[in-house]
Amino acid sequence: MIGRLYRSSLAVSLAILTALAPVAPTFARQEQGQAAPAQAAPAQPPAQPQVRTIQLSNQNYTNGKRWFPNIVAPYRPTTVPEPVLTNAPRIEQMIQDGKLRISLQDAIDLALQNNLDIAIQRYTPWLAEANILRTLGGGFSRGSLVALGSIPAQNFDPLLTSTMSIDSRLIPVNNPLTAGTSVSGPGTATNFSVLDTHATVVNMQYSQGFHTGTSFSASVNNTRGSTSSPQNFFSPFVTSNAILIASQQLLNGFGLLANERNIRIAKLNKNLADQIFELQVITSITAVGNAYWELAFARGNVDVAQHQIDLANKLYSDNKKQVDIGTLAPLEIVQAEAQVATANENMIVAQTTLLQDQLTLLNLITKDPTSPALRTVEIIPIDTADVPPPEVEKIPLEDAIKEAITKRPDVLESGTTLKADDINVRATKNALLPVLTLSGEISTQGLAGSNRPCTPNGITCIIPPPQINSGLPTSLADVFTGTFPEYNAQLSLTIPIRNRQAQSDNVTALLTARQDEARYRQVVNNVAIDVHNTQIVLEQARVTLQAAAKTRDLDQQTLDAEQKKYQLGASTLFNIVSDQNILASAASAEVRARMNLAEAKVNFDRAMGRTLEVYNITIATAKSGQTPKNTLIPGTSASGQLFVDPVKHPAIVPAPTSGASGTGNGQ
Repeated sequence: MIGRLYRSSLAVSLAILTALAPVAPTFARQEQGQAAPAQAAPAQPPAQPQVRTIQLSNQNYTNGKRWFPNIVAPYRPTTVPEPVLTNAPRIEQMIQDGKLRISLQDAIDLALQNNLDIAIQRYTPWLAEANILRTLGGGFSRGSLVALGSIPAQNFDPLLTSTMSIDSRLIPVNNPLTAGTSVSGPGTATNFSVLDTHATVVNMQYSQGFHTGTSFSASVNNTRGSTSSPQNFFSPFVTSNAILIASQQLLNGFGLLANERNIRIAKLNKNLADQIFELQVITSITAVGNAYWELAFARGNVDVAQHQIDLANKLYSDNKKQVDIGTLAPLEIVQAEAQVATANENMIVAQTTLLQDQLTLLNLITKDPTSPALRTVEIIPIDTADVPPPEVEKIPLEDAIKEAITKRPDVLESGTTLKADDINVRATKNALLPVLTLSGEISTQGLAGSNRPCTPNGITCIIPPPQINSGLPTSLADVFTGTFPEYNAQLSLTIPIRNRQAQSDNVTALLTARQDEARYRQVVNNVAIDVHNTQIVLEQARVTLQAAAKTRDLDQQTLDAEQKKYQLGASTLFNIVSDQNILASAASAEVRARMNLAEAKVNFDRAMGRTLEVYNITIATAKSGQTPKNTLIPGTSASGQLFVDPVKHPAIVPAPTSGASGTGNGQ
């Protein structure tokens, strides 16, 4: 038996090793940083891009604090962390020799971690979660979507009420016969009667409302008292009673929709907040993409201006030599010197634009652009637009519009508003009805105490009855056995004459729904125009780049030919200067065309709702159908640090932080 088991285990182990054999060497070579020989391993699939996911934190404002096992937790304030208003350490770690060399993806990562617009907007879903918590307890919804309709309120949180009181009184009595008291002293008219009473009350009540329009309450009341009046059979005495009351709304307030309208509206507000947050992320990423390519253009334009200065300086130097040897008129050197001054002026303008574009990008990727480490930093984009983006715009317009409608957050926002309108229309229709309430009550009572002994001077006691001692247990036994029951049923009808408030709510809900239907159509039309426009711009930018590149190449050839003619004396300096200016403009136009194409691609992705997909960003809360938890900044861990690819940036990988939960790569 043992040998058979051993052979079976050995066979399974060999099978696993055989299956993993082709993979193990590849992993070993990857760990050593060596490439596997082409003939030694099969072709590997392309590496999947890093996915950046908005992680879920442990805090969920929707659920609130649980009562068990810490019974005092619901009565203590919730701790909300202070916002981090300083730059994440990664951006300073990336600075080397006063230069920040970043790719477009690096800029987006830094923006997701530091952008204040995103940091501000991320509180919106959390506020919506707190609003859901409020409505789950029976409160009214707060937010941009408001629940309409006047419906009897239900408190869905159980309510426990207790009352404890002690009462002691000495009451002067003018008529001892009616008060049941005796004269307090010798039978003289100068001594009046005094009634001495003591009462201790302990009452408890439990009440709760339900989503069906039902309310329930149960109460137990106990009183222990004593009195000097001989009219009471028991002194001290104990009275107890238990009351069960249930009521059900039959017209206004009947059903789940009428009583859950605030909860449903609050959840739609949460969906709306997720969509607003997603729209903010898309807007910020689009702004970062445009600012990045604008900075790349500004640096390219500085290079063009520098090339123009080099050409002007070379022309000036050559002309000066010819003037010195007398082969060129002195006027020619003045024109060359003017060309140098013009080139320097263009350089100043290009450098000014570069500094401004750098500040624009820096403000988008930092929380504090004025920190000492960033005041003099130079941002160098390392991505180029030399390779045109893929022709993603080559799709039918109808298909593009359909895709954008299903992905764009602004369209989803408008659709969410329509869902809220439908809830309000149905709820206000129910609120038009009169209030018809069916209620029932069951109560029982108990009485116990100690028999009062007969005194010789008593005015009512003739023969002392036997002594009986009993208290709260006897009284409660009477209550729970139903010795003295009471039953009550009631049907209550409230009819508001003219009912104008309810009519107003219903008309308002209907008018708002019709208005939002028209607004939804408007949003869809705007999306269609936006998609078509960005598609046209992207197509034209691609054609413009081809024309600009060809123009720059022809202008370069023209200048080269003119310079050769000038050297042979067949041209003039004016022609050279003119061709240099034309070439500089053509080179700048080519750089501008390349960046326009890159920005057109960024804007087309935004119009199509593809921005998050393109940059591998997943906003889990905005796409989840369940009630989401709190979110962190995309691409960050729970500690707030941005995930850094150790292969791309081995020098700036932060040390692991103790206690951090989760990772920011989403893998």
